[in-house]
Amino acid sequence: MRVSPQKARLVLNLIKGRRVEEARNTLLFTKKRVAATVGKLLQSAIDNANFLSTEKGLDVDLDNLYVKHAVANDGPRMKRIRPAPMGRAYHYVRRIAHLEIVLAERNKNGASVATVVGEEKAGVKAAAPAKRVAAKAKAKAPAKKKVAGKKAKK
Repeated sequence: MRVSPQKARLVLNLIKGRRVEEARNTLLFTKKRVAATVGKLLQSAIDNANFLSTEKGLDVDLDNLYVKHAVANDGPRMKRIRPAPMGRAYHYVRRIAHLEIVLAERNKNGASVATVVGEEKAGVKAAAPAKRVAAKAKAKAPAKKKVAGKKAKK
């Protein structure tokens, strides 16, 4: 989404750990522009959980779902230039946020039963880059360069 991650985190921190219905109501009455988009994302996660319970055969009780994990990470930055007085240019950055919401099911005692939506993708993204960097570091050994001496002209 085209909003700074810092602004998105303000809204996501409001719904972390809350039940799904309570989180939806909180987002409906939040006066931030990003709240509508986070509401759509939450509704999509709820629909995915509903799909898992009806079509895939997983036993998911939609009334016991809560927001387990809500994160706004940095996306690619768009660097822009604005004209300024006396032929100068002001540089500014438009930030993009990647939003993630993970829903889990909580039983009657309050203990977490199982993760329903989103955890699989988040775990794979976090682990893969670290392995790639380590593999690249082992594969490439720094090559030694020969320093050639200059010949003197006569």
